[in-house]
Amino acid sequence: MGFKKKDGLAGLLFLLPSLAGVLVFVLLPFGDVVRRSFQEAMSGAFVGLRNYQMVLSNGAFQLAAGNTLRFMGVCMPLLILLSLLVAVLLHSRMERAGMLKITFLLPMAIPVASVVLLWRAVFHRDGFLSLLAEALGGQRVDWMNSHWAFWVLVFSYIWKNLGYDMVLWLAGLSGIPSTVYEAAQVDGAGPMTIFRRITLPGLLPSLYTITVLSFLNSFKVFREAYLVAGDYPHTSMYLLQHLFNNWFRELSMDKLAAAAVLVAAVILVLILLLRRAWDEREEG
Repeated sequence: MGFKKKDGLAGLLFLLPSLAGVLVFVLLPFGDVVRRSFQEAMSGAFVGLRNYQMVLSNGAFQLAAGNTLRFMGVCMPLLILLSLLVAVLLHSRMERAGMLKITFLLPMAIPVASVVLLWRAVFHRDGFLSLLAEALGGQRVDWMNSHWAFWVLVFSYIWKNLGYDMVLWLAGLSGIPSTVYEAAQVDGAGPMTIFRRITLPGLLPSLYTITVLSFLNSFKVFREAYLVAGDYPHTSMYLLQHLFNNWFRELSMDKLAAAAVLVAAVILVLILLLRRAWDEREEG
């Protein structure tokens, strides 16, 4: 019993520096944001829910929130399915997949400035795609200032994060014993049967982690879009990150604080719902 207490104390002491860092740099600042969301920006007077009403009735917030939800709804399923497909293909040829894995991981190592130059070279009105369209008899298109801007952003997110999710899927695949596959092949199971009956069930523990990380990473596409299109990009790709950046520049701290609390609450609820659905499936 004494050993258990000592181990528990040692574990607590080991975690204490990290917990202190989270408390000082995350929880306390967020608590201050919650406080400011109920105050007037300049005077600090208590205004109740007025800031939240201003945010929810704001047209820019409605546009940004709708675009962000649409972006996540499109990107997350595509990213999860594509990264799973690539991981399964690479895992089946593991001994010859070294260079291919490096190729998929390369976008994670490219600096943002280089990505921006690539975007301009490809998607600008005088870029590669426009010149190609003109050569084929079409017209030049300013891709970042048309309805295609949203799909350019989707492509950027998937291109940037495909390798990251692929590595997570590969970790899950490596945890499935090879003897299970061998036994299934001896019993005459085909590739699709093995995938449905063995691979997919074996990867379910990885699905929750990959879904949550993909969800959080979907909020990290702002830098490229901002550097290419500025504060006010095409309306189809005007995300919450653009709105927050503009409000911060305008020092609209009351609206910014209320919007931050709303977004944090939505993220927390979605993650808890995912966790609950996962726990119910485990218990079932």
